[in-house]
Amino acid sequence: MSEAVAKPPFRWPVRVYWEDTDAGGVVYHASYLRFLERARSEWLRELGIDQSSLKQSTGLAFLVREMQIDFLRAALLDDELLVTVAVKERRAASILFTQTISRADGSCLIRAVVRVACVDVQRMRAVPIPPDLFAEPAS
Repeated sequence: MSEAVAKPPFRWPVRVYWEDTDAGGVVYHASYLRFLERARSEWLRELGIDQSSLKQSTGLAFLVREMQIDFLRAALLDDELLVTVAVKERRAASILFTQTISRADGSCLIRAVVRVACVDVQRMRAVPIPPDLFAEPAS
């Protein structure tokens, strides 16, 4: 059995706009959820997985099952942020991610652990992730 090589986390840039902030120009806490979600969506896209096509062809979608967030520092209007996505664990019907949101200068603002479940959207029940969905390309 070959030793697994740890992949660096996927990184997605985000800029803070007025719509992301409160009246004082501080990022509203729910905006961080959107930033985390967008990065996970772009991670899937990078892997060649189109979520709309997946849902249309299989009836499956990934839904957030649980989330833990540590709010360490606040982001501000016009900040350039970097959101990371790393797979911590894969189970039959779910994926556990670790994510961070940092400023461009490297200071960590948010640490999150997010579990998404693969769900049959018609029945709204967890189902196994198709085995070929994350298949590694042959070398």
